[in-house]
Amino acid sequence: MTNPLALRRLYLCTPLRDDLPTFVAEAIAGGVDIVQLREKHADAATILSAARVLNAICEDVDVPFILNDRPDLALELGCSGVHVGQDDAPVSLCRQILGPDAIVGLSTHAPHELEVGMTTSATYLSAGPIEATPTKPGRAGTGRGYAVSATRLAEVPVFVTGGVSAETIPSLVAAGLEHFVVVRALTEATDPRRAAAELRDAIDRTIDA
Repeated sequence: MTNPLALRRLYLCTPLRDDLPTFVAEAIAGGVDIVQLREKHADAATILSAARVLNAICEDVDVPFILNDRPDLALELGCSGVHVGQDDAPVSLCRQILGPDAIVGLSTHAPHELEVGMTTSATYLSAGPIEATPTKPGRAGTGRGYAVSATRLAEVPVFVTGGVSAETIPSLVAAGLEHFVVVRALTEATDPRRAAAELRDAIDRTIDA
């Protein structure tokens, strides 16, 4: 069976914000092809309310919508799936809750975490952050080598996190990386559609070269 994320390249991870529906719609119009809502500080009702709107936007354009950390809310919403970290619900529990067809992503930051992650039923893994980033406070960068190694070893797509920009993508692709998670390059952009288009162009131009 073909992995549902095999050809998905540009993954937006966003917190709650005042213009969330418009922002996400603009980012998708620019080339984002998977969206995650990652909000660590809001209550479940607030997250669910925002996620319901985003899920509808994503469904309309066949873009997977993922919730961070909360398989229970993902089940309630009926969205594409969930992404969990090393200290969150295990992949096996997410799979029990959401079923065999859901997307379940798992963060990895070190070789032993990758080794364990590859034994799970995760749909995809993330590797990084390759550079330290404010979105992961207190976590040191893994360096590019870890993401490259993870991509070579894993049988599922590996999405690279940390330090992804239109400027860095060509060298990341040259190193063998093809799937990218973006936070600040989009969330801090004054024109998210244009920023997404620039990221998408950098990916497509270098992967297809």
